[in-house]
Amino acid sequence: MLKERVKEATVEILRKAETELPSDVREALERAYEAETSETARMQLKAMLENVELAAKLQRPICQDTGIPLFFVRLGVLSGVVGSGCGASSVPLSVLREIEEGIREGVEEATEKIPLRGNVVHPFMRAGEKKESNVGKRIPHIHFSISEEFEGIEITVLPKGGGSENVSVFATLPPLRAEKAYEALKDFVLKAVLEAGGKPCPPTIIGVGVGGSADLAMHLAKIALLRPVGERSEEEEVARAEEEILEAVNRTGIGPMGLGGRTTALDVHIEVAACHITSLPVAVNFQCWAARRASTRIPLV
Repeated sequence: MLKERVKEATVEILRKAETELPSDVREALERAYEAETSETARMQLKAMLENVELAAKLQRPICQDTGIPLFFVRLGVLSGVVGSGCGASSVPLSVLREIEEGIREGVEEATEKIPLRGNVVHPFMRAGEKKESNVGKRIPHIHFSISEEFEGIEITVLPKGGGSENVSVFATLPPLRAEKAYEALKDFVLKAVLEAGGKPCPPTIIGVGVGGSADLAMHLAKIALLRPVGERSEEEEVARAEEEILEAVNRTGIGPMGLGGRTTALDVHIEVAACHITSLPVAVNFQCWAARRASTRIPLV
């Protein structure tokens, strides 16, 4: 049954995401440790790396804030799950329902088994409403998309901690031509970093969404966090902006945990979408040093 396989896969990728830091993030932290000249910064980075090692060895969460469960599900057209229309409306409702139910039940089981901290509450009923399942209204959030690259179903989890999420920012910048738009973007991201300081538990990965609409820009910023450290945008000018912003961020001196140093961010990733001619929506979403994510693919049958 599809729901049961999705449930099992959800438990396993949550376990992996919460207890094993992705290799690209771990290696970036190791490079930062070697490059740091501040003894305080080196101590912080060393503690992070030791924490990562212990978490994997003991199979316990890397951080006490195990995050809010965000899922990205890609449906492979080659498996036949998607009809000729290649859109959400051509996916059988029963398949989407089984995936959603499987993920929700998987999150509940993972919360108990791993275990995870219960982070999910109703926004207006916090007192006495804490739940231990990490499941609530519209949470876990599941974003569905279509892919022509593979067969089956790909599920990715991005457990998002509160500290880094709480410093997210959005603004609609003036519609500018390319050169000035890139400068405005750089200034906006840098301002966000300076205002965030040590709150998002740096060194961070900074996801930036540019274009679309207000909601799409923030979604793009989340998508950007899924990209491995060191992987640049396919657009040459955007890739150059990523490098320039990263360099500027690391010149701020905020450093690991906001205690000073050369490494304030491990990387900056920018995702873009076309937008209205009169606006330039920009969203910045931070991910803490414990940049957790994990994926798996399961067959449809």
